[in-house]
Amino acid sequence: MDERNEARSGLLHVHIEDVARRHRAYMPFVKNGGLFIPSERPHRLGDSLPLVLHLPETPEPRSVTGKVVWITPRHAQGNRRAGIGVQFLGDGEGSLRVRIETLAGGLLKTERPTDTF
Repeated sequence: MDERNEARSGLLHVHIEDVARRHRAYMPFVKNGGLFIPSERPHRLGDSLPLVLHLPETPEPRSVTGKVVWITPRHAQGNRRAGIGVQFLGDGEGSLRVRIETLAGGLLKTERPTDTF
């Protein structure tokens, strides 16, 4: 996954290259869904972030507002990757969550490790 910040627009572009990466990043336990975004930039819980998500199998990027609900600091226990968990906000009826879960299929029920738990 690749995080790109475009300073002028304030948008955070998140590129998820493949299905396995999407599975590692997706946070189904967060209301409306969310993603873990690797980042070493300083963020605070509750920060609001405009996101542009580039997902595999989706031709057009999706814009959504996110809220920081999780922070994994640098040098976290268990060699966890530094980053933030972002809850999807302003996504209408949760269509982004539904889209990600539909594309994930059976991966959500596997025991494969993720970047969160």
